Amino acid sequence: MFDSLSDRLAGVFDKLRGRGALSEEDVRSAMREVRGALLEADVALPVARDFVDQITERAVGAEVIRSVTPGQMVVKIVNDALVEMLGSEAAGLHLDVNPPAVVMMVGLQGSGKTTTTAKLAKRLHERERKRVLMASLDVARPAAQEQLAVLGRQAGVDTLPVVAGQTPVQIAERALQAAKLQGYDVLMLDTAGRLHVDEALMSEMKAVAAASRPVETLLVVDSLTGQDAVNVAKGFAGEVELSGVILTRLDGDARGGAALSMRAVTGKPIKFAGTGEGLDALEAFHPSRVAGRILGMGDVVGLVERAAETVKIEDAEKLAAKMAKGKFDLDDLRLQISQMQRMGGLGALANMLPGMKGMKGAANVDDKALVRLEAMMSSMTAKERARPEIINAKRKIRLAKGSGTTVQEVNKLLKMHQEMANAMKRLKKLGGFGKLASMFGGGGMEKALQDLSPGQMPGNQLPQIPGLPGGAAPFNLPPGFNKFSKK
Repeated sequence: MFDSLSDRLAGVFDKLRGRGALSEEDVRSAMREVRGALLEADVALPVARDFVDQITERAVGAEVIRSVTPGQMVVKIVNDALVEMLGSEAAGLHLDVNPPAVVMMVGLQGSGKTTTTAKLAKRLHERERKRVLMASLDVARPAAQEQLAVLGRQAGVDTLPVVAGQTPVQIAERALQAAKLQGYDVLMLDTAGRLHVDEALMSEMKAVAAASRPVETLLVVDSLTGQDAVNVAKGFAGEVELSGVILTRLDGDARGGAALSMRAVTGKPIKFAGTGEGLDALEAFHPSRVAGRILGMGDVVGLVERAAETVKIEDAEKLAAKMAKGKFDLDDLRLQISQMQRMGGLGALANMLPGMKGMKGAANVDDKALVRLEAMMSSMTAKERARPEIINAKRKIRLAKGSGTTVQEVNKLLKMHQEMANAMKRLKKLGGFGKLASMFGGGGMEKALQDLSPGQMPGNQLPQIPGLPGGAAPFNLPPGFNKFSKK
């Protein structure tokens, strides 16, 4: 997410941080590079120009030039301006009305509108305990209504039965009546799209809006289309009373032009972002967190939230108890890898940790390595995972064939597990997690680290993820892990 923009800005700020004092010309030169980075990221020209003018005015002030850490001050000014550009605060859905609250989804064909409708319905059903009914108003695209019904079954959300021959307005009226009679809290209308904004589409949207009176009208746009996404948003905003925007495929948007331009150009907040293909891959859009990711400051709050959503408390507590006893078998390693995959993989985790973006240990990791590791462990018997020492040469050949890997990779997996198991045993000798915590608090951190890994602390170790019970899931990048990563 925003990789190319983030890398360009990191280069600019590294130059500023490397200087003890900054002149006005230094600041202006850096801001010209920032403007170039924004334009390269496909940010709208007026938005990029206003943004750079604003931060230049703040950055050439005496508070920066005379600051003890002028480079850091400039980064803070840019961060604050980015948050302001993106919308300052997260904007949620306003559903506090007499039910059913109608949410109308609009957008062009191919923007991911139907899938996003199901994602948002699932989110409202699971997180906010809302009874949600979905209805497809797309009578032009073949099988569009059936697609929403299939997604509804996958998401565990009800969909309006299909009645052939009805117009979009008739479907909306029938859906609203059904939602009222059956006691639904939210009615989501998935409207039809077109290949481009045209008069017929806008007339249909206005007629549906008049019939259903939505409290939220959300525009779904594909962030990968960059400036085109902004133009589409402007086209809809001029015709339909939008309440917000949902950006899809934001996880694949290395430039970020659509996200950075959308609020400034349309005046409408970005409310959600699609971050993957799964029905759970929809996140609330938090401007401050997105700005932090762009500037390499991470998103620890988002990381903790993701951990809380994906890591089962009972699994974490069980693992914590085993680790406190100095035990760590391949079933435990398999659980750790499964948790990392559910949280988005190592690349996603690294981008959310402050200072980790672009670091050698995180950047060179191929998430497919996790898949290969899990395949090898899935090929083992329960006895082999519990007692890895019984895996002899013959068993290694069987495991390699069963997982589509090599004997050398099986050996690396066993070595990795042995190193982690040894670390757990050394931890037990120190008195477990509680003793270790007291040593850290008493200034014994350096000694504790030396005892845990005498003579060698791996240089590619990820920090612990906060918020998990008992420190049960350190998610460390084990020594030699990058050997599994194919270049």
